[in-house]
Amino acid sequence: MTEGQYVLQARGVTKIFGGHTALDSVDFGVRPGQVHALLGENGAGKSTLIKILTGAYQPDGGQVLVDGVPAVLENPLHAQTHGIGTVYQEVNLLPNRSVAENLYLGHQPTRFGLVDHRKMEADARLLLARYGLDLDPGSELGGHSVAVQQIVAIARAVALSGKVLILDEPTASLDRNEVERLFEVIADLKRDGLAIVFITHFLDQVFAIADQVTVLRNGQLVETRQLDSVSRTDVVRLMLGKDIAFSGATDVELVNPTNEVLLEFKGYGRKRAVHPFDLTIHKGEVVGVAGLLGSGRTEMARTMFGADPADQGSLRINGAAASIQNTTDAIGQSFGFCPEDRKAEGIFGDLSVRENIIIALQGKLGWFRALNRDEQLEIAGKFGESMDIRAASLDMPVKLLSGGNQQKVILSRWLATDPAFLILDEPTRGIDVGAHAEIVRTINRLRDDGMAMLVISSELDEVVAYSSRIVVMRDREVVAELRGKNINPGVIVQAIANNPDEVVS
Repeated sequence: MTEGQYVLQARGVTKIFGGHTALDSVDFGVRPGQVHALLGENGAGKSTLIKILTGAYQPDGGQVLVDGVPAVLENPLHAQTHGIGTVYQEVNLLPNRSVAENLYLGHQPTRFGLVDHRKMEADARLLLARYGLDLDPGSELGGHSVAVQQIVAIARAVALSGKVLILDEPTASLDRNEVERLFEVIADLKRDGLAIVFITHFLDQVFAIADQVTVLRNGQLVETRQLDSVSRTDVVRLMLGKDIAFSGATDVELVNPTNEVLLEFKGYGRKRAVHPFDLTIHKGEVVGVAGLLGSGRTEMARTMFGADPADQGSLRINGAAASIQNTTDAIGQSFGFCPEDRKAEGIFGDLSVRENIIIALQGKLGWFRALNRDEQLEIAGKFGESMDIRAASLDMPVKLLSGGNQQKVILSRWLATDPAFLILDEPTRGIDVGAHAEIVRTINRLRDDGMAMLVISSELDEVVAYSSRIVVMRDREVVAELRGKNINPGVIVQAIANNPDEVVS
């Protein structure tokens, strides 16, 4: 592609944080009148690239070009002067101020040195009409739907910049009708010649609105392709790094020998998080969950555990009706949950290894049955040995451990509560090979010992190896449940991609 065609380009951009290379010589460019989708799983480098393109970060190598000319974007405000605007998933406006004030904040029309509210609202009304919005510009922004707030944010960004619009997960909190309205706005802006970068996890939306797609994986550029030259399956393969040409399945279907039902979820879900699903889980089986980031995998797990409680459907545990309205209820029902983001939601960094391991058990026992130090050391020592936790002392802060050892501490915390049902969200992501192998061995051992587990993983070969069944999610909905010979990476990818040429049973 000719560089002169780009309005915004990253050429060989590299970004390093400490010893971690977040971006490794990445090329990216967007043309006027084009919607360019930027895709990748967690840690792919999307956010880092966007922050460099908007001046929030400075590259450690390579350069950014605007209209073919190298530019040093000092900060997001400076990027706006180069015509680059950004709208994030969480609308970065003032909900307690009027629509007009949000549109013109920082550049309000004045008269005699004072804000001319009459002119500002008149100008706002005309601007909103161009986006198909007929609303009172003097009304409070927070009183309108998220979709309307997104369109107001887009109108402001376009007015301030005017060349490039970067949309970072703009549809994550919108329903289907709101997404359609937003896409009408994007189509109009595209016809007006605006260059648009569209970041999302929803493949259907990519194929509905984008002209071109770039896939990043582990900080590297995988490929840039025209959308009319690739299928959904191609895009999923590029994101996951999986060759799906093979169709080999596991030789043995893993089933629970007693077939004893532990959990029955019926029409279970949470509005704007995960669509209602039916799922039966037996004792002694691992139900794997596959799907791209944003497909609803984590939302399903959090709903099950009561972190974001279900607002519809029913649950039966061991055949009896049950209700889980919060995490305390879940722990009381012998549930455990290892979250995806171990640093933000898993470990208590300043607490010791010992305290991190016993904290869930102590909560289950109640503070009137406080574990003394000797009991804590016994429990922590037992799991430290069985899980091979590499720590100089059980009393050292857990934040000083490696990622793999932190993950083993979190898993030990829940195993100490003797759970009947354990949810593991990406348990092997971002850890060393030895810790990875130890956690996979632990999953297999717990399954063989009769524990029921729900395991979310982007590692298709791994989830295939230990799952009795695999649930596939797409667009916050369960779209397939795979058994037997259908438990293989090829079929999983076809189900994720919703390839119309493939039938998944």
